[in-house]
Amino acid sequence: MLKWVCSRRARARWTSVAVCVMAALFAFPASGSHAAALSAKAAVQALPSPPGNSARAAALADVVSGRILFNERGDERMKIASLTKIMTAIVAIEHANLDGTLKVSDKASKMEGSSIYLKAGERMKLRNALYGLMLRSGNDAATAIAEHVGGSVEGFVFLMNKKAEEIGLSNSHFMNPSGLDEQGHYSSANDLAKLTVYALRNPTFKQIVATKVKKAPNPHDNWDYEWVNKNKMLNMYDGADGVKTGYTKQALRTLVSSATREGQQLVAVTLNDRDDWIDHRRLLDYGFANYPLETVAESGQTVNGYPYKVAGKFVYPFAKGERERLELRLAPLIEGTADFKLGYRGQIRFVLDGKRIGSVPLVEAAPAAGAEAEGSSGDAASRMMPATATAGRSFAESFRTAVKALFLPGGG
Repeated sequence: MLKWVCSRRARARWTSVAVCVMAALFAFPASGSHAAALSAKAAVQALPSPPGNSARAAALADVVSGRILFNERGDERMKIASLTKIMTAIVAIEHANLDGTLKVSDKASKMEGSSIYLKAGERMKLRNALYGLMLRSGNDAATAIAEHVGGSVEGFVFLMNKKAEEIGLSNSHFMNPSGLDEQGHYSSANDLAKLTVYALRNPTFKQIVATKVKKAPNPHDNWDYEWVNKNKMLNMYDGADGVKTGYTKQALRTLVSSATREGQQLVAVTLNDRDDWIDHRRLLDYGFANYPLETVAESGQTVNGYPYKVAGKFVYPFAKGERERLELRLAPLIEGTADFKLGYRGQIRFVLDGKRIGSVPLVEAAPAAGAEAEGSSGDAASRMMPATATAGRSFAESFRTAVKALFLPGGG
């Protein structure tokens, strides 16, 4: 567990000093004064205006960071139709052998709505059934998958709701794996954005939803199944690579789409939207134009002159002016903990307008080859904190040495 090695009263002073020191040691812009001067309300007002849309509810998210870039009635609980199958697919991928074979039940073969026309008794690899589920929105495939993975539809729905809880979907509840209208079956635009961000980090899911056409063996005829993806965004939008369409009489048109440009992947969600294709193009354009990904910390980046380095990469989508308000705060690790013994020495936490948006761990860095003995070079780095002087000392002690050297007269 990460804890501050300082009293509660001293913590504010330690944090503010840590921000300044980290700004000096790293090539990271950090300015606590800007964040303090700008109120949360003013910060929100400074964000770029999103495009209009025809949806009852909408959301836009960045996949790498998980940041919700925009939402409109994002937490409103609504019927979501076949967007449900995003959860069905990721639960199946995580809980079963994709090369295992499922057997289609009579119940599955008779499911109403969209279908891939599976027949009772038919056998199919789970992997292929998932393509039929996501490309053609087969309700028969959804039921067959649920029965195979969960033992029953009810067992699978339990897994769906458990996963929703794990991901932190606070406005979602599932009653079936297909998305057919049912009392108590709902989600929200923000929850669907979070769910899709989570699912797209799975390479199998990502590959399936980006597929335009899929063929699979057909045991009943001498030709293969051929499923063409219903998601028109794959052919309408540059960089589009997912995700799922949906429609029922109660939910009306629903859509989750994704696209990747210059290494950044965005997810757009609309619920009850009569012009979803157009709205998604505008939302994705807005995201790419106004929230580009920026690298804040690189894995392996060293603290100049000190025996520590960053053990992770942190990138984040910043709107214009946000990067300048980013604060860096240090959270030292208590000595004697398991993580400390493994070489971890703390975290650098990134805070934007008072909200923590991420962190990276700090670890011991191997001393540079040919490093001189303690203090022998006489340069500022060795005076501040030579590697040999830090042996057996706590992270907090070493960092206080750095603070003293940087800010106090004769502090070396």
